[in-house]
Amino acid sequence: MFKWVSYIEGISLLLLLFLAMPLKYIWNIPEFVSVIGMAHGVLFIMYMLFVANFFFSKQWNLKTSIFATLASIVPFGPFILEKRIINQNERPPAV
Repeated sequence: MFKWVSYIEGISLLLLLFLAMPLKYIWNIPEFVSVIGMAHGVLFIMYMLFVANFFFSKQWNLKTSIFATLASIVPFGPFILEKRIINQNERPPAV
C-alpha cells in the first residue's frame, strides 16, 4: 500500500509543479492548482502517516524516516526512495 501511495504522491507533486503551476502563472488558468493541489495535499498526508507508522512501529530507523520525509518534498523523491529501500532490503511491510 505504501508503494502505491508513494508513487501516486510523487506523480501528484510532479503534476502540481510542472502542469498546474505553469498553467496558473503563465497562462492564468488557476483551476488546476485547486484540484491537483487538494489531491496532492491528501496524498501527502497519507504518505506522512505511513512514514510515521513505520517509524513508530520500529520498522524504519530515524535515518530512513528522515530520508522518506525529505523525499516527499523533492520532485522524483518518492521514486528514488523506493529504489533505495529495495536496494537496502528495507522494504516496508504491506499494510
